[in-house]
Amino acid sequence: MDIATHEGCIAARSRWGKAFREWISPLKKVLITGGAGFIGAWLGRALLDQGVEVVALDDLSTGTWPNPTLGEPEGLTFVRGDCADAALVARLVEGCDFVFHLAAVVGVRRVVESPLRTALVNQATTLSVLEAAAGAGVPVLLASSSEVYGPLATAPFREDDAGSFGPPEQGRWTYALTKAAGEQLAFALGRERGLPFVVVRLFNTVGPGQSAAFGMVLPRFVAQARRGEPITVYGDGEQTRVFCHVADVVDALVALARTPSSWGRLYNVGGVESVSILDLARKVRERLGSDSPIRHVPFVQAFGDDFAEARHRQPDIGRIGQAVGWSPRRGLDRIIDDAIAGADEASPRRELERGEA
Repeated sequence: MDIATHEGCIAARSRWGKAFREWISPLKKVLITGGAGFIGAWLGRALLDQGVEVVALDDLSTGTWPNPTLGEPEGLTFVRGDCADAALVARLVEGCDFVFHLAAVVGVRRVVESPLRTALVNQATTLSVLEAAAGAGVPVLLASSSEVYGPLATAPFREDDAGSFGPPEQGRWTYALTKAAGEQLAFALGRERGLPFVVVRLFNTVGPGQSAAFGMVLPRFVAQARRGEPITVYGDGEQTRVFCHVADVVDALVALARTPSSWGRLYNVGGVESVSILDLARKVRERLGSDSPIRHVPFVQAFGDDFAEARHRQPDIGRIGQAVGWSPRRGLDRIIDDAIAGADEASPRRELERGEA
């Protein structure tokens, strides 16, 4: 695909030309913001095993250090710090040949409880990272979210669908708005300052090592079923989602980073099997052999009066398939089994040793 057709890459085209289109990025040294988080740690582990030097920046508001996924191998530098610290980020970007910007406020509960913090953190960190990358001429991958599609989009969602948001009284949409603003900033810097970039909208990434602490539904169901507690399903449970194994997501991120002809565009990254949340709870209970009852909890009881739920989330992944040949390889049953097995039995390390990440 000719880079001239890519949105936001007019400046990049004039800067790199034909050589830019044909080059395959070697990824010798990368910066991962949110590098001690769930996805960041999996990504860092995969890149380290490919011989890439990794700098992981994280304020540890949700990430963990020492991180069992990453370990402390040669080639890894961990920096505890704030991604909104422009001077720090600019210093770390220098010497890197790629930036993965994953840092953000995560988890529906955290967003609902503190929409102000969500807005300030997500905007400040994204601005800091993208401006540093633009100043250094370093390509950046920006992790966005399926939340940008909002409550009105019709599944499956395509990247050229219009986004939608609920009213500002509903704090849940703060996260979506900040992610959409970050996307717009990336495209603006691409057009006006020649920033090489790629944006991905992630759909429900799950896998071993993911915490239930921030409202993530699959690890929460697994933890409740293991303890024999009621599995709490919010609302009627008929809302549907797709889940994608974190190892498949890492494959997608690395493929996009290594393929400059894919840059300057927006891509959905997610699974292909849609499941209702109620059926997901039943599957978890069945695969664990648990006798936990399923208890329905009204959204208003769980999140307050102003909460709004998106009924369906399902991506069209045709664009990324055409760009880098990616599609997820792990189905829903495998995803659930790995979530159940946990870090000890189905660790990121074991996945990578199988050559599956």
